[in-house]
Amino acid sequence: MKIDLSSKNALVCGSTKGIGFAIAHEFAKLGANVTLMARNEELLKKAVKDLPAANGQIHDYVVADFSKPQSVKQAIETKVQSNYTYHILINNSGGPAPGPVLLAKEEEFLTALNAHLLSSHYLVQALVNGMKQMGYGRIINIISTSVKIPLKGLGVSNTTRGAVASWSKTLATELAPLGITVNNILPGATGTDRLQQIIEGKAAKQNESSEEVSKEMLAEIPMGRFAEPNEIAYAACFLASEFAAYITGINVPIDGGRTGCL
Repeated sequence: MKIDLSSKNALVCGSTKGIGFAIAHEFAKLGANVTLMARNEELLKKAVKDLPAANGQIHDYVVADFSKPQSVKQAIETKVQSNYTYHILINNSGGPAPGPVLLAKEEEFLTALNAHLLSSHYLVQALVNGMKQMGYGRIINIISTSVKIPLKGLGVSNTTRGAVASWSKTLATELAPLGITVNNILPGATGTDRLQQIIEGKAAKQNESSEEVSKEMLAEIPMGRFAEPNEIAYAACFLASEFAAYITGINVPIDGGRTGCL
């Protein structure tokens, strides 16, 4: 089975580093034309240059701030109005700050919902007609294993990720007759800046070293290590391919066996 994304156009959000960039890089290796979307234009310029283009692909970027859904809506509508269509959409954005849900402030919920739910919704609305016309659509949401079991100390994130998962499942049902699939990837602890921030935050609260916190987290993972970003990207490549045409509305945990449920 050889995955080939040649002639496919992919929009990958939150893609200047971490999981988002790993997905964009793997898509490009498989022949896709990739558009990166994030808020930092300087990082976007650098990331685009680092994407493979062995098949003569054209990669570009769109600047948008996911904490401001109208910014995302305007940016993608401008892109689509230039007669550019996408076969693949990767919804991905940095997670909310850690903390107990009881202490969360209203603005924390609103910011998280704007970034993860409303921005994703606007992107789907803008791209789905093009997918329908091309007869090919793959929408993949990068969420979290907290969709299955809430993670301690990530109150706002747990709440928001659950909302995105329910939105995604509903969307999958509505778009299935069009042959457009909608699936969620649930990364476990993955070696990114986000993970390091969580580790450092826990270390400060628990009066421990970052090394001690890392060991405690690793002890909960049967495979005994954190995931690499490219390991998340491999699953995205499969779900974005023709081989996943009959897979929709599912959650795919990639966590080394950590999540304690089916």
